[in-house]
Amino acid sequence: MATIDFEFRNKLMGEDIGSTLAYCYQCATCSGACPVAQVTNGRYNPRRLILDSLLGLKEKIFGKENSFNIWGCTICDTCDEICPQKVELTEIFTLLKNESIARGEGPEYFYSQASTIFETGKAIPMQSAIERRREQFGLPEIMPPNVEEVQTILKAAKLDEKLPEKEE
Repeated sequence: MATIDFEFRNKLMGEDIGSTLAYCYQCATCSGACPVAQVTNGRYNPRRLILDSLLGLKEKIFGKENSFNIWGCTICDTCDEICPQKVELTEIFTLLKNESIARGEGPEYFYSQASTIFETGKAIPMQSAIERRREQFGLPEIMPPNVEEVQTILKAAKLDEKLPEKEE
């Protein structure tokens, strides 16, 4: 049986965006409109995640076995747009994702993508095939990012502290 974590609940509801949780009356409009819920046959359920957050059921939200509950959200904002109570669902899910990262429970793809951005300044490094096609179409070369500048920003956000250590 899940235990209510009042400290977690109060912390989440104490956030500016998290305070909108109190307005949710569990109408399930978000789940009905969510494209991820539709293609996962309900495995991903934003209403359930909001309810677990509202109730402070941290053990149903976090942990490797529950990772998809948080990370299934693609931040398409459909739920935000359709919510009759104007609950900021995607922002709440972002708070939960941040907590997941702070706990070291983010999915592997998140860490590898973040590492790529940190190392190269881009989510998808330039590839010679793309460069050739751009040249064939008469498009200008893409300016390479200033990696040092990107790293300075990401270090200020403490991303480097959240990335796992590189094995050599």
